[in-house]
Order: sequence, then structure tokens, then C-alpha cells
Amino acid sequence: MEEIVAKVAAKVSKCLVVPVKRQLGYLFNYRTNIEDLSQEVEKLRHARDGHQHSVNEAIGNGHKIEDYVCKWLTRADGFIQDACKFLEDEKEAQKSCFNGLCPNLKSRYQLSREARKKARVAVQMHGDGQFVRVSYRAPLQEIRSAPSEALRSRVLTLDEVMEALRDAKINKIGVWGLGGVGKTTLVKQVAEQAAQEKLFDKVVTAAVLQTPDLKKIQGELADLLGMKFEEESEQGRAARLYQRMNNEKTILIILDDIWAKLDLEKIGIPSPDHHKGCKLVLTSRNEHILSNEMDTQKDFRVQPLQEDETWILFKNTAGSIENPELQPIAVDVAKECAGLPLAIVTVATALKGEKSVSIWEDARLQLKSQTSTNITGLTSNVYSSLKLSYEHLKGIEVKSFFLLCGLISQNDFHIWDLLKYGVGLRLFQGTNTLEEVKNRIDTLVNNLKSSNLLLETGHNAVVRMHDLVRSTARKIASDQHHVFTLQNTTVRVEGWPRIDELQKVTWVSLHDCDIHELPEGLVCPKLELFGCYDVNTNSAVQIPNNFFEEMKQLKVLHLSRMQLPSLPLSLQCLTNLRTLCLDGCKVGDIVIIAKLKKLEILSLMDSDMEQLPREIAQLTHLRMLDLSGSSKLKVIPSDVISSLSQLENLCMANSFTQWEGEGKSNACLAELKHLSHLTSLDIQIPDAKLLPKDIVFDTLVRYRIFVGDVWSWGGIFEANNTLKLNKFDTSLHLVDGISKLLKRTEDLHLRELCGFTHVLSKLNREGFLKLKHLNVESSPEIQYIANSMDLTSTHGVFPVMETLSLNQLINLQEVCHGQFPAGSFGCLRKVEVEDCDGLKFLFSLSVARGLSRLVEIKVTRCKSMVEMVSQGRKEIKEDTVNVPLFPELRHLTLQDLPKLSNFCFEENPVHSMPPSTIVGPSTPPLNQPEIRDDQRLLSLGGNLRSLKLKNCKSLVKLFPPSLLQNLQVLTVENCDKLEQVFDLDDAHVGLLPKLAVLVLIDLPKLRHICQLWQ
Repeated sequence: MEEIVAKVAAKVSKCLVVPVKRQLGYLFNYRTNIEDLSQEVEKLRHARDGHQHSVNEAIGNGHKIEDYVCKWLTRADGFIQDACKFLEDEKEAQKSCFNGLCPNLKSRYQLSREARKKARVAVQMHGDGQFVRVSYRAPLQEIRSAPSEALRSRVLTLDEVMEALRDAKINKIGVWGLGGVGKTTLVKQVAEQAAQEKLFDKVVTAAVLQTPDLKKIQGELADLLGMKFEEESEQGRAARLYQRMNNEKTILIILDDIWAKLDLEKIGIPSPDHHKGCKLVLTSRNEHILSNEMDTQKDFRVQPLQEDETWILFKNTAGSIENPELQPIAVDVAKECAGLPLAIVTVATALKGEKSVSIWEDARLQLKSQTSTNITGLTSNVYSSLKLSYEHLKGIEVKSFFLLCGLISQNDFHIWDLLKYGVGLRLFQGTNTLEEVKNRIDTLVNNLKSSNLLLETGHNAVVRMHDLVRSTARKIASDQHHVFTLQNTTVRVEGWPRIDELQKVTWVSLHDCDIHELPEGLVCPKLELFGCYDVNTNSAVQIPNNFFEEMKQLKVLHLSRMQLPSLPLSLQCLTNLRTLCLDGCKVGDIVIIAKLKKLEILSLMDSDMEQLPREIAQLTHLRMLDLSGSSKLKVIPSDVISSLSQLENLCMANSFTQWEGEGKSNACLAELKHLSHLTSLDIQIPDAKLLPKDIVFDTLVRYRIFVGDVWSWGGIFEANNTLKLNKFDTSLHLVDGISKLLKRTEDLHLRELCGFTHVLSKLNREGFLKLKHLNVESSPEIQYIANSMDLTSTHGVFPVMETLSLNQLINLQEVCHGQFPAGSFGCLRKVEVEDCDGLKFLFSLSVARGLSRLVEIKVTRCKSMVEMVSQGRKEIKEDTVNVPLFPELRHLTLQDLPKLSNFCFEENPVHSMPPSTIVGPSTPPLNQPEIRDDQRLLSLGGNLRSLKLKNCKSLVKLFPPSLLQNLQVLTVENCDKLEQVFDLDDAHVGLLPKLAVLVLIDLPKLRHICQLWQ
């Protein structure tokens, strides 16, 4: 009994002593707690300032700030302000008591306790602020000429075109008018309105332009149809596109800017006469081309704007013009634009915010002083307007850049072409590296886009210039800078400028010309750029041996699509040449290039050469070597690459792959270790065994590295850093260089992986913090993509990943195994899973709840798949039961899933749901048991637009209609057990209001679609 009492007393005393000790600790550790708080507040302040700098930079780049970052900054600001006031009050309290010589114990206790509490909050807040990213790129908004309701004439024309689209007897419509009158803007509005009114299942557009590129047109249409070509030839792509378009019940195809008769069959566009659901809208400057060449049934002319509409558009673009002295001048300026929106917008943009009357007066004078341009389609009004916009560009650099864009562009042009020219011409002052040049070009391109002098293409690396803007740029260059340009013409020797004119010429640019020979001995002492592009001849162009002798100031030489059995001897006279491009040329002996000692850019894209001369190693100033597309290149002598020690950019996409080991005759990968300035690399390595163990890619800023011989270089790469690995055994091949690249990779493709079962475990245990796109295929050893046990970081896994594609992973058990930190997969938008026979479900409930941005799911040929989302009772919390899964899900395709029985629900052990039902409702279907307190259903977001089910043999019925309020397309095919599509009673008659297409095929047990639609 005494022992029991003693034990009880000991426990009681312990329970009393610990709190007393803690309370006394606040007094004894008073100064420590105050100092700890001060230090934690300072750490938090540094973190806050760092994030604020990142936010300011992101805003400057046009990015949107993540909501959670804004909330954290607000909380941090409030806390820091509160904590600083607390510390100031503590100092005052010390001073008020004889400088701390007579402390108030009660006050010290309270302050110490509060300081300890606030320090803990600061630590927690600092931890919460460990962001992977603070911003994201918002979708680019189209530049609109004006609100459509403000322009009466445009509203009328738009209504007329829409009326023709609704007419079942009309399937080819033409829209024509002057260049710059607004045809493209109008048909964009047609596309938007047709989509909003759901007149067609698909609406697709493509720009044809003056020189049609059929592959590019096919690509634009395919992108909008969500398809990818496997075929390389135009004919193969046309057949695939034709097949795809024929599968659409109704489709609107808009082809913009047609200059001559276009063979639709060569593109792959079905004839509306054969595909009754297909309609075409075509635009051109020439009505004859539409009605006579393209057989349009009804044509609409887009007229220039009336004076009142011109002023509305001008004022809306230029902003408020309140000065009464300016108003009449501004009205006159607007009138001089001749009612053409292209001219109106560019002039108004150039003068936006300008307050000086004299500048407006000068603009009016320039516009009134119009002279004939002698350029087809470029009226004096348009030229004067665009030239005024050019004059208002700020600085020589952006003006020179604008003229360069006009000179080299025919249709679309690539950012890297501008870099090659700009480096050669020394356009970009203050830049030391190619990466700095690239950044400067991005800035200048954005500048010209904001001035409406460049157009968006949908791809960051490709830009477009309106042909009238291009003609203006070339005329300005010709008038002010003695530039000689020709295009689409036959150039004879006697057609070149006179000798006295050539003395002044600085740039020569020949586009798509028929040239058989170049003249003897041109004397061009000031010539800096000579470009001859896409020569229309099947025979070799005769270049005299002395052709370049009197061009000693030439800095850029570009010859493309020419047959060059040999290069003229006078090439070695070009001692100042910095950029040489022989793109697409059939070249013979090019050893003479080695004489160009100042050469910095050498581009041999798409050439047919089989061997790179050893003498190229003498080009020790070379900064960029572009061999992309030279697929016949088999020999690069050893030590050539390593000799190019100044190389910053090495591009070998779809080119040389014959890498050998050290000591062999061909190039080896170890040579890359000597390129200490290399920042950009495109390369394909046939076998991972060729990678040196000690290779490091620390200097790379952008890269596309393919390991294995199965990868294709087709398509446009949006990601800066792409890595593709085939037959990669981590136990043998995971060298330091690849390990480091994996941490920075944005687009990762993995195929036939060996040596591990979890993608995360060996490749990046930190969680792939920068990865945006992941594709894993044909890897039977893989069991999990991510296993939480492998994670070493406290951050979420795949926090910025947007697309996930899994194919032929026959032993995949789970995509994500275990519990993951918040933010994991938070940006995922698209998931595709094919031929993963061991996979029973797609996501666990805990992961699925975090996929708030998921837009598309496609699961095909997974034999064991039972449900999309698997949950257990332990995963369901009271506060999240009614939170819908996948609130942004738009497209769901489930195909060849013989065991699929439901989408996502928790079975009640007593009152179980009927099997074989795809459900996820907030309210149960009528013929299912009433949901009781112990049985919870999970709600699915109601934004689904298309639902496609095929060969799902175990399904009896589908989602309840309450989840399909926005459904537009429903396709159900070959589901043997399906008895009814929906359960409906009178209360549900108003459901499915947006359903436009319902396809039911091969459903042998289907009794009725629903009770009301038997």
C-alpha cells in the first residue's frame, strides 16, 4: 500500500514540477527568447524580401503570381510588423525600469512567453514560405482591334458571315478586302462565335500566307484537333489529317490569307461536297481567287472603316486625348489612316500617351506627305502609317532589329535565325554571350509585338510579320540604308543594280528567286549582309570565283537551298565574316571555310554533307555550330569539337549520331568536357554506354539530349530543357552529368528503363521540382512512378508537372504509392495511360483531391483497371466528403477496360452500391439504396464536356445526369452489360442542357437511354 502511495505521489509531483519548471524557464530564459525572436524575424524578413523580388521580376515579365504566394506575403508582412512592434515595446519596458536594474518579474514572464510563442510562429511561417515557384505564365491574350460592338460595319459583316454558316446550302464562304482591313480579326471573331454557339463540333484555323508551307498548315490544324503526326511526308500527313477530319460530324475550317489557288487535298482537308458536315471560310485580298479559283459560294467584302468608326478605334487604342488643342489634330491623324485597322492601331499605339502638340503636328505632316510606294498592295496611306510607327520606336537597336526582321522574313521566322544575323552584324550592344543575345532578342520581340509590328504564332521560338509590315520594313531599309531586296522573281545578271548604286549597298536579300548565275566581280565596299534564300532552280548556281573579292566588309553570308559543288575561292577574302549559313544546301568541298578565322556562327542546317572537314577545328572563334537536320552526316573527325573551345551553342538535332570511344577516328563525347562555355546543346547518343562517367553539364542553360536510337526530333519543343533516355540502366549509366540534368529537366521521356522499380527512387529523390512533362513507356520493371518512401525533400513531388503519359508499363501497380506532401501533382492538367495491365486504379483519393487543375484523362487498354480513384474509409474526412474531385475535368476517355466497375465511390459494407456503375455523385441515382450516415459518396466536378467509353464490358450504367450539366459529347460503344444510360424522372427533364452529340454503338443489353426517352 505504501509503495502505491509513493508511486502516486511521485507521479503527482512530476506533473506539478514540469509545468513549474516551464513557467520559471520563461523568466530564466527571458533574454534568450527575446533574441531568438529577433533572429527569426530577421530570417523571415530576408525570406519575404527575396520572394518579393521574385514577384516583382515575375510581374515585370508578364507572369501571374500564385495566390498562395500573395497570401503568404500578406501574412508575413502583418506578422513582421506585429513582431517588430512587440520588440520595440519590450525595449521601452526595459528602459522604464531603471534600465533593467529593477525588472518587473510579471512583465518579463509575459514578454518571454509571448516571444517564445511568436518565434515558433516565425519558424512555421518561414517553413511555409519554401515555394517551388511564385508565378506562372498566363495565356497570351489576342490583340483586339476594338470592342466589336463599337464598330457597326464589322458587326454587320460578322452577322452576314454567321448567317451564311447557318445556311445548310452553303459550305464555302469567302471573305475579302484590302491588306490590313481586318479580315483576320473578323474570321477570328467568326471562329469564337461559332464555337460559342456550338454550330460545329470542331473549329480550326490556319494561316496560309503568301508562300504556303503545307507541312506548317497541316501542323496548325493538327494542333487544334489534338492530334500528332507519325508520318513524315506531306502526303502521309495529308492522309492522316483527312481521316481525322472525316471523323468529325461537323467541322469548320478557316484558312486565312490565301494568295493563289490552294489544293485542299494536298493539305488533307476534305471537300465539303463529300463531307456534308464540313464548311470552309477562306480569306484573301482578291475576290477572283475566292470565287473563281476556290469556288466559294458566297463572298463578303470587308470594307475600310467609316470616319466615325476610325475615330472610335483610334481613340480606344491611343487612350484619352483630353487636350482640346490636340483633339482636331488627332482626328486628322486618324483620317489619314484610310480606315484600315492595321494602320489605325499601329499609329495610335505609336502616339499613345504623347502630350506634345508639336509631335502630333509632325505625325500629321508625315502622314499627309505620302508618296507612291510602287509596291503591290502597300498603299501610301498604309506605308505612311507603319513608317510613323517605326519612327516612334525607341532607340537605334530596336529599329535595326525591326528592319532585320523584315529583311529575313518571308512567312514565319525563327528566333535563332535572328540571333545568327544579329551576332554577325553586332546589333546587340552590351551582350557578351549568346544567352545574353537570346534574352535581348526576346525583349525586342516583345517590344515589336506591343507596337503591333510583329504577330503572335502560338510558339515562343517562332514569330510572324504581316506582309504589309514586312513590305514597309523593306522599303524603309531600301530608302534609308541602301538595302537591295528582291522576291519571287527571275534574277538575271543584267538585272543587278548599276555599279554606282552598288557602292552604297549595305544589305542584299533575295527571296524565292529564280537564279542560275551570279554576276562577275561585284564591287560592294559597304556590303555587310548578303542573303540568297530558297533559290528556285534544280541546277547548280554558278558563283564566279571572284564574286566576293570586293565585299571585304561582309559580316553575314546566307545561301540556302542551293547546289554548291564547291565554294568560290574569293570566299577566303571575307576576313570580317562572322556568320556563315549554308542551310539546306547540297554542298561538296567546304574546306575553304576554315580560312574564315573570325567566323563565330556556322550553320549547316539540313545539308547533305556526309563528313565535316577536319580543318573546321581551325575556327577557334566559333561560338555556334548548327548541324541540325544534316541526317547524312556520319563523320566528324576526332578532336574537331574539342578544338572549338569558344563554342557556346552546339546543335546536332536529327544529325550526327556516330559517337565513338576515346582514341577512335570519329568524335567522342568526352570532347564536350573541353567546351567550358557551352550553354546550349542538342545531341543524340545512340547508347548510354558511350557517356563518360565524369562528364558534367553544369554550364548548360538549355538542352535537348536524347539517349537511344528510338527518339524523333519532329515537332516544336516548347520546353527549354528536354531529356529522353532509352535502355537506361541506373546501376550502370547514371553518371553525374545526367543526374544533375534530371534536376533541371522540364520535359522527360523514359523508355525501357532498367535497374529500378520506382522512377523517383533512382532518378531524382528530391521530387522533380522543375519537371513539366513526363512520359514513361515500355519499362516492365517499373512498379510505381512515385513512392513516398523514396522522397527526401519536404516539398511536394512533381509540383509543376502539367502532363503525364504512361504506356506499356505492364507491372505498374500504382502511379503514386503512399502519402505525399501538399502541392504534389498540383499543376497536372493531362493524364494518358495505355497498356498498363497491372494497374487497378489511377489515383488514390488523397492524391486525387489535390488535382484541382486536371483537364483531361485518357485511359486505354488496362486489363486490371477497376476504378479511376481508389479510396478507403480512412482517407475520407468529414470536411472533404463533399469537395468535388477534378473540378476542372473537361474530357474523359475510358477505352478497353474490361474490369472497370466504377469511377470513384466508397462501398458501404452493409448497404453496398450496385457494382458496375460509374458514379461519383453528390446525390444518388434513383434506383440505388438511400445513402445513410455511414455511407458516403464522393462528388465529381460537374464541368465534363466530353465522355467517351468503349469496350468497358462490366458497366451497367453511367454517371448520374446531375454531374453532366456541361456535357456536350457522349459516346458509348461496345459495353456489353450496359442496360440504361441515365436514370431520369420528371425532376430531371431539364438536365443535360448542353448535350449536342450522343453516339451509342453495339450495346446489346441496352433497354432504354432513360425512363423518359425509351
